[in-house]
Formats: sequence, structure tokens, C-alpha cells
Amino acid sequence: MKTGKIIKGIGGFYYVDCDGEVFECKARGSFRKQGITPLVGDSVNISVFDNSENAIETILPRKNELIRPPLANLDSLFIVASLVDPKINTLILDNLIAVAEYKKIEPIIVLTKIDLDDSADKYKSIYENAGFKVVLCDNTDSRGAGEIRNLLGGKCSAFTGNTGVGKSSLLNNIFPTLNLATGETSKKLGRGRHTTRHCELFKVDGGYIADTPGFSSLDFQRCEKILKDDLPHCFREFEDFLPYCKFSTCTHTCDKGCAVVEAVEQGKISKSRHDSYVSMYNEVKDIKEWNMK
Repeated sequence: MKTGKIIKGIGGFYYVDCDGEVFECKARGSFRKQGITPLVGDSVNISVFDNSENAIETILPRKNELIRPPLANLDSLFIVASLVDPKINTLILDNLIAVAEYKKIEPIIVLTKIDLDDSADKYKSIYENAGFKVVLCDNTDSRGAGEIRNLLGGKCSAFTGNTGVGKSSLLNNIFPTLNLATGETSKKLGRGRHTTRHCELFKVDGGYIADTPGFSSLDFQRCEKILKDDLPHCFREFEDFLPYCKFSTCTHTCDKGCAVVEAVEQGKISKSRHDSYVSMYNEVKDIKEWNMK
């Protein structure tokens, strides 16, 4: 019996890193019966055999897990958004940030292709004022790569974002030996090609990083839903104002006496962030907890 971390899963096979030695394993059928799927990032106990199939015996308790990207036990989520090609989508960005906050994963915003657009400082200001770390990156000259590398040491981190934003190019700039596949944005489709096909952890600087498959805005609804009562607490800049709303039933969308709405009107909370909150709230306002099971 050995203990290790799942670093890749393809076609029903899982690759488990046990102190630098990687074992190909199958998951026991009992997991399927329990409706449990092993995830990249899981800490597991495995049985190792000389002449037969190695097996995952137990999945150790997870501190968090994500549906998209399908990962477990993350410390940091680097949310990558390009300013152009594809154009930044603040709703997608804010959805990902909220999910990270909900899962107790530290979100770090990475803005790429800053050489092609001059709006970087505007978005940097929005997210820094909301309380987040923001890194500006130019993959043509490796600007920002060193700053990101300094944030990775000893942690398990993932890089995620809309297809075509430059995640793999960014990781290649930080760690050239990874040599990840990259692709240009399709001019015909107006979105990036999926150069990363599966989640995989890479061991670097005493920790792990994950490159993840990109996604389009069309399939973003597959991400986790956050119930309406939890959602305000996933926007950290709301916290100082929530206790001062006039009514305990305040939705923080357009309610009379809402301290959050007042803060938006006074410029203390970004309008684009609040717009994202309202959009997310309207999507889940009628969902009950039992609907999520």
C-alpha cells in the first residue's frame, strides 16, 4: 500500500505520484457504486502489484473540489483572462472568482495580451479594489511570469479560464521545460482552440500546478451554482456593507435601503462586479438547496 496524489486521469486510468514514482492505477468498482469519481489532485491510498493492475483503494478527505475544472485540494486558482482575442468577459471572470471564494480557494487574477490593448490598468484597478491579487502578463516578452512563479512555491495551484486566453503559453513562459501545446485563436469561430485536453498536475518548485482544458461561454453553465444566500459572501468587497442593509431579506440587487447598492452608487464597489452579482443572483434565485442534490 502506498499513498500519493493523482496527477492525471485519462480513459479510466489514473496516474498517482508517490514520492516521485508514478503508478498507473484503476479505481476500485466500489467508487462507482458510491457515485464517487477520483479527481486530479486527490490524495489516495493505492495497492501496487507486480503482475496485475494497480488499484486506488481509498480517497483521502478533500479540502475542496471543483467540477470545472475537475480538480481537488487546491490552494490557489489562477483565473486567466485575455484583454482581447478573446475579449475579456467580466461575468465569466466574476463567476470563477465567486466559485473559488465559495470553495475556500484563493483566486488570483491574471490578465494576458496586455500588449494588444490599453485597458489593463482599468481592470487591474477594479479587481485590486475588490481585494484580489492581479498580475499583468505579456506572453511575447514573459512580463509577469516571474511574479506568478513567486506565488506558486509549495502550493497546489490551477490555471483556468476561457479558451484561447493564453494559459498554456503563460505556463510555458514560467516553466519552459513543460513545453505545453498552444494554439492561436480561430478567426472563423472567434474563440480559441482547445490545446489542453485534460487536467494534469505538474510538479514544480516544491508544489503542483495544473493546466486545465479551456471552455467557452456557451458551456460555462456547467460550473458550480452558488445558492442565493451564499452568493453575497462570495463577493468579498460586499462584506463591509452587508450588516448595514435596512432589511434582513435584502437581495442586494436593487432593494430599498441596501447598503451594497448605495456603495455601488458611491463608487465604493465596482458597477461591473455588482452587475455580475445581479446576473448570478437572478440565475439561482429560484433554486432550492434540495434541487442541488
